[in-house]
Amino acid sequence: MQTQKTTPFVDLAGAVERVAFRLNHILERLCALLVAAMIGVVWFGILERYALAMGATWTEEMARYLMIWAALLAVPCCAYRREHIGLDLVFSRLPLNWQLPARMVLDLLGLAFFLFLAWYGVTMAGQGAHQFATIFGITMLVPFTSVPVAAGLTAFQVVAVMIRDAARIDPLFTRKEAS
Repeated sequence: MQTQKTTPFVDLAGAVERVAFRLNHILERLCALLVAAMIGVVWFGILERYALAMGATWTEEMARYLMIWAALLAVPCCAYRREHIGLDLVFSRLPLNWQLPARMVLDLLGLAFFLFLAWYGVTMAGQGAHQFATIFGITMLVPFTSVPVAAGLTAFQVVAVMIRDAARIDPLFTRKEAS
């Protein structure tokens, strides 16, 4: 049995890929829980409005905040898996030797955008600490924090994908799905 030589960069890329895979695994389950909670809240709101008449006014607002968190936390999952249908269509039409450089350029643009969004989102969340939700009475810090958290996680996943592509290693999710 012949062992394959690895470089320090490939070893680093493998370690980054393992962290990115675990993060993606957690985020996918968290998104599923948030969507399940949102569905439960919406169904409770429907049941409450038409059958129970308890006067619960919080269901709409709670469902909105759960949806915002779920949608934004799905972005790093898509970044990790490179799931953007429009971009896949464009890249599939490029010659093979142009695909990696084109992806790197697009990744750098995406990274710049998500880093800016994380920085701006921290400012926005700070301002939200002084605003209050209409029905709950909580500060808007909780819903607004979803922006910098999701943007920061997406920036990390974009960097992980860039490292994975540069090292030319297979993503762990393809190995898990094949077995």
